[in-house]
Amino acid sequence: MIRQLNPDIENEVLKQRLEQMWESDAYQCFGLLKKDTLIGLIGCWTFTKLHSGKQLELDNVIIDERIQSKGYGKLFFNFIADWALKNGYESLGLNTYVDNDKSHKFYFNQGFKILGFHFQKILTTK
Repeated sequence: MIRQLNPDIENEVLKQRLEQMWESDAYQCFGLLKKDTLIGLIGCWTFTKLHSGKQLELDNVIIDERIQSKGYGKLFFNFIADWALKNGYESLGLNTYVDNDKSHKFYFNQGFKILGFHFQKILTTK
């Protein structure tokens, strides 16, 4: 399922990064099951930010592409929001790829707002 969101990253690199993420106390992952089949994943990071307080930062949000637009994403997000409230979080945050228009519509429908731009610089030793 991670491959659906990250098709251009080699399997070994994905595996190494996931192992590093699991080692962090600030990371956790939720799965959405339909019967005994995994149909969704949301990785989460805990941060405290000046502008939003204790925030659950959603990362690698995936609903299996074969069953998208059937209400599972909304169900999953409602669960995450309820869980976050019960666990003392003040906000949810996330990033999404600029060209992923379908996700933008979904996030707007879930009450998310665009606050700014996310900038990144890849560091190399060259």
